[in-house]
Amino acid sequence: MTDNKIATVELGNDGPRVGVQGLGCMGMSEFYGETDEAAARETLETALAAGVTLFDTADVYGSGANERFLAPFFGAHRDEITIATKFAIERKDDDPHYRGVRNDPAYIRQAVEDSLRRLDVDVIDLYYMHRRDPAVPFAESVGAMAELIQQGKVKQLGLSEVTGAELREAHAVHPIAALQSEWSLFSRDVERSAVPAAVELGVTLVPYSPLGRGFLTGAFTDAATDLADGDFRKYQPRFTGDNARTNAALLEPVHKIAAAHGASAAQVALAWVQQRARVHGLTVVPIPGTRRSSRLLENVAATRIVLTDQELALLEPIAGQVAGDRYPDMSNTATARE
Repeated sequence: MTDNKIATVELGNDGPRVGVQGLGCMGMSEFYGETDEAAARETLETALAAGVTLFDTADVYGSGANERFLAPFFGAHRDEITIATKFAIERKDDDPHYRGVRNDPAYIRQAVEDSLRRLDVDVIDLYYMHRRDPAVPFAESVGAMAELIQQGKVKQLGLSEVTGAELREAHAVHPIAALQSEWSLFSRDVERSAVPAAVELGVTLVPYSPLGRGFLTGAFTDAATDLADGDFRKYQPRFTGDNARTNAALLEPVHKIAAAHGASAAQVALAWVQQRARVHGLTVVPIPGTRRSSRLLENVAATRIVLTDQELALLEPIAGQVAGDRYPDMSNTATARE
């Protein structure tokens, strides 16, 4: 790494080089309570200056608002960054709680046009299927995505929340560059089948929520009482009530290791995710989300922390003891299809 920027890695096989840590931009528009757009824009610039070049969004974030928010920043730095966005989760204006999943080719063709318009770009660097609809044959969905590459609208393909078998099936239709799934000290479902498949195929893992949506950082201890109305973490089972109390107690070794390194709990949690690359032998680019420059700099500093084998052993049992599911409804996750 040079000029204090983070190291870079190749995204997928023969893809662009990106910073070894990316930035999840979802919270800049929705889900985590009120946001300060000026602070968020400053965070984007801070990220780029630190060597973060993979910026992750989706059409569902703010019903397109997040893509529109990011467009000016992307336009100003188009040659320096890698844009990742997603399709598949459908919302309805007249029902704020509705979330459908669409993978049919007609929907994909329309979704990419909508994202290109909102992002104000000619091509999307990495285009993900956000969730899988098992009712639509994978060959049809991935085939439609591959057509977007042939048409010059997309450069690389990604999937989110798929099993190892599904990743192999999709890769046989067209090479998949990246798999985005939840991966953290609290969430290791992805290691069951998807990680071995990614290693085999040369697919980059892009862990989302590597900080357990803030719980691993100590930002809150019980979502029901600590977070504002409208924050969707209040409805995630592992962050409230008895589950939250059980899970908070699991963080003792994280704090112990953090003290030994003169680091924060967040940095230890991120260092653990970053070191999955060495443990499993694959490329890993986590995308912690933040809206503050100070937190961004704290996160990227974690790329320089190396946990010892003894420390990794202390952290190993945590995920198996976590109380509560990742979502109140797990039906659209890879875990439900394993």
